[in-house]
Amino acid sequence: MPYVKIDSPALFDPPENAAIRTGVQHFEVSEDEAGQRLDNYIHKRLGGVPRSRVYRVIRKGEVRVNGKRAGPETRLALNDKVRIPPVTINPPAQVARPAAGLTERIGKAIIYEDDKLLVIDKPAGIAVHGGSGINFGVIEALRALRPDEYFELVHRLDRDTSGCLLIARRGSALRSLHALLREDDGFEKRYLALLRGPWDLGSKRIDAPLRTDTRVGGERTVRVAPGGKASVSAFRPVQFFGNKATLVEVLLETGRTHQIRVHAQHAGHPVAGDEKYGDAAFNETLRTLGLKRMFLHAHSVSFTWPQGGEFSVNTPLPPDLAAVLDGLEANKRRSGTRAPRAPARGAKAPAGPRRAARPRAR
Repeated sequence: MPYVKIDSPALFDPPENAAIRTGVQHFEVSEDEAGQRLDNYIHKRLGGVPRSRVYRVIRKGEVRVNGKRAGPETRLALNDKVRIPPVTINPPAQVARPAAGLTERIGKAIIYEDDKLLVIDKPAGIAVHGGSGINFGVIEALRALRPDEYFELVHRLDRDTSGCLLIARRGSALRSLHALLREDDGFEKRYLALLRGPWDLGSKRIDAPLRTDTRVGGERTVRVAPGGKASVSAFRPVQFFGNKATLVEVLLETGRTHQIRVHAQHAGHPVAGDEKYGDAAFNETLRTLGLKRMFLHAHSVSFTWPQGGEFSVNTPLPPDLAAVLDGLEANKRRSGTRAPRAPARGAKAPAGPRRAARPRAR
């Protein structure tokens, strides 16, 4: 295929079906762009280049930030100077885009938005962004759905975790929220998780450092280890299901990779449906009740804007997880066992009527 060499693809209308070979490009990070990850910034600037190619040029050191090499996760600051090397951009017809079904699903999952922030009730099974064998995630679907708007992830959820996901709509909002996330008590994130067996630890604060850089068979694995990153999770029982399982609410005081899953395993009560850190026999038992994925749901996020004003949003358990609790409750009644139950602060009753999320911001 022929290509046309230009210095700035944004200023050129190439012939139909012609690939574009850019020259070296230099950019200065604007106020709205500040706070973005380098890989996302480069991908936006080179919209016709696959993410795999973006990661390759960054890791080879061909992309420079203020004259120096930088990793894909580098957060850009206002007025940073970014150099992008020559690359080939395929014509629009060859650029892959998220499937219509994905964009429609993400559009329907929006539960709140204002001029600074958008909240998604993320479905399980969808990654928050592409990469590692996944072409598209929530953020790519949003950008395809509204191509002229600014969207950046404020935080992340595991692919199999459902619930509240915050998306910044302005660079200034992204910087403010990232500053809050770096504070110990600036951001309150609560999860609902179903754990193996009867939780007999009461309200338990687990302070166990995590190593997040280990590999087992080439796969990233997190473990409790001395010298790991400080990691704190506060567990509180919500509903007991005899000797089989316990529904707990977990307040994250830190935000490490796989933190809840590894802390639950460390406490001897792994998360139901967790294929990596869980219990195979327990998972098989829950599969008979219809559990098809990990039972972990981000049900509440709240914080106070640095400029003033509180924000809080919550989502109920999705129907697939609520149905599992209904099955456990039915089994408990049949067995004649009784156990205490206390609703989690701000949580919808998991086995009660299904209600829509009620975001609150002021």
